[in-house]
Amino acid sequence: MTNLTSVHAPVDSGVPESARDFSVKDRVVIITGAGQGIGREFARQYAAAGAIPVVADLNEERAQTVLKEIEAAGGRGMAIGVDVGDKVSVDEMAAAVLEKYGRIDVLLNNAAIFATLQKRPFDAIPVPEWELVMRVNVTGSFLCACAVAPAMREAGWGRIINISSDSVPVGATNYLHYVTSKSATIGMTNALARELGPHGINVNCIRPGAVATEVDRTVNPTQERRNQLLSEQCLRRGQTPPDLVGLAMFLATPAASFITGQTIACDGGYTHSS
Repeated sequence: MTNLTSVHAPVDSGVPESARDFSVKDRVVIITGAGQGIGREFARQYAAAGAIPVVADLNEERAQTVLKEIEAAGGRGMAIGVDVGDKVSVDEMAAAVLEKYGRIDVLLNNAAIFATLQKRPFDAIPVPEWELVMRVNVTGSFLCACAVAPAMREAGWGRIINISSDSVPVGATNYLHYVTSKSATIGMTNALARELGPHGINVNCIRPGAVATEVDRTVNPTQERRNQLLSEQCLRRGQTPPDLVGLAMFLATPAASFITGQTIACDGGYTHSS
């Protein structure tokens, strides 16, 4: 006879409480590039979930505008101007957050240069433009990780979430500097996860698809190109910033405590392979 007691064991049998903790309430979350686009949506939704977002952006006025939106909706947070490619600026940001809140729980490395880039053959990219993209997209994430790591190590807990791009596996043409920078982001994620794991710090990466935001782009895809992208996705609709929120928030929770060193695609199945 089947032992029904063993078949219908309690759902929480042997499952630690943290595995069911999907909350980001009261977590201090630094989000770079949060004055617009995807970063703005991250900040607003983290706040709505009870977290304390630090809206960090090169344009402090935009950061303050996002903070006002958060506060108008009943949330709380902090706005700060930062140049992620400048070590002094990044260190000052981390110090200001620690002074106000006493801790840094999550870093979401979202700041990047893309929308303002011209499409060019790789050998037509000006060297100063190449260097600027690397400074912001790669060095910026590195400097931010360096700035928050001491507080996370001391706490024995932390989350670093990097943002890559589906342009990496696709090998998007005429954006070699951007694609290269986002490929480096994946490598950085892998190596940081190894170094920081022993300190209780998880490092993961989100790989979005073509996300439509309010940010103006120097080069906009034609309708024909948009239709082609949709036809190659498993989910036949355009991607918007809210599509990334659930994954970004989950990776910041205790429930994701055993996930690290991962790059997770969130692109409607555009880069899906069997």
